[in-house]
Amino acid sequence: MVSRRTLLTGATVVGAGAIAAAAGGVAYAANEPRRIPRTLAHQRGRVASREQNDVAEFTLTHLSVTASAAAAVRLRDANGWGAWLELAGCHGGRDGISAAAGNRSMVLAHGVTGYEVQTADGSPAVVRELNTIDGPAGQIAAVAKNALPLRGTQALALNRYLPRQAWGADESLRLNPDGTQKWPAEFYPVQTLTVHHTGVDAHNDDPNPAATVRAIYYDDTIADDYGDIGYQLLIDEAGAVYEGRWSGTDGVPVYGGTAGPDGRPKAVNGAHVGGFNAGNVGVSLLGRFTNRQPTAAARESLVKVLAGIAGLVNIDPTARVTYRNPISGAGGLVNTILGHRDWQAVGAGATECPGNAFHPTLAALRQEVAAELS
Repeated sequence: MVSRRTLLTGATVVGAGAIAAAAGGVAYAANEPRRIPRTLAHQRGRVASREQNDVAEFTLTHLSVTASAAAAVRLRDANGWGAWLELAGCHGGRDGISAAAGNRSMVLAHGVTGYEVQTADGSPAVVRELNTIDGPAGQIAAVAKNALPLRGTQALALNRYLPRQAWGADESLRLNPDGTQKWPAEFYPVQTLTVHHTGVDAHNDDPNPAATVRAIYYDDTIADDYGDIGYQLLIDEAGAVYEGRWSGTDGVPVYGGTAGPDGRPKAVNGAHVGGFNAGNVGVSLLGRFTNRQPTAAARESLVKVLAGIAGLVNIDPTARVTYRNPISGAGGLVNTILGHRDWQAVGAGATECPGNAFHPTLAALRQEVAAELS
């Protein structure tokens, strides 16, 4: 349990060693450094609806599709063409910058050699072919941890926590040629916590979640030109937590080393709810929860992470708050813990995120977070 007392005094951290966390076919072993491949990417603009496309440059691990209307995709592998998959995205955007046109969806496509996109209105789509596994090897990944550092000596015990270097973030992607950041970190007092799903796959059977985080990172950073991944934290089916948006060199995700006059830490600005990011921490579950629920392991980690963040900044997970974006002044009355789609009520764009099946459980989730803090 993540009590307020524990957050103030520092949580007990499970000792290092081999850790196994399995859910949905995902298994992990700690203390196993490996070389991280650089992302291979090929963008195709204006892919015609119902045009069958061969993947020529490399086999795929992921396919990113941006369409102006509802769309579906089917994939071809060694067994032939698969069934049509309706696309569902979780598209964000930076505050003060126009979001990329259309709705972007990421699809698992390991070993796929061809694809076909169908749009509801017959308009073309923009497709990015990605491989985040087979590219030239880059840096050595750091050892994954089993505690998420919160601030100072405080930590949140988890099955597994992967900072950026552990999941293979190529930091050169977020830097200009002169070494400066494309998107300098800015920090704001936390007002709300937003839950997302990545919408990556209808079946939630990702064989390599770290590779998916790298695909999302590339898409956000380069393809959509955010300058970094839009979420502050991500969680996979096994309950492993991934550091998202870069927040400094102190090793603490989300907050970095900044604090307000009241001593409460401030959070780095994300790009997960366009126009409503400042003071709004985005935590995204890997997968798509249109017709099914997250795994028990993923939900458990989500509760712990939300409780850890809420406890540090002393916000009530069951309350409602008048959110105001300190950059633009936009906002309105919302829950302190809410889903991406709930921001539509105060002016954000329409989205199904975090899924038609999962979203109705957020009321119970708030109570679970409150109980974790009691």
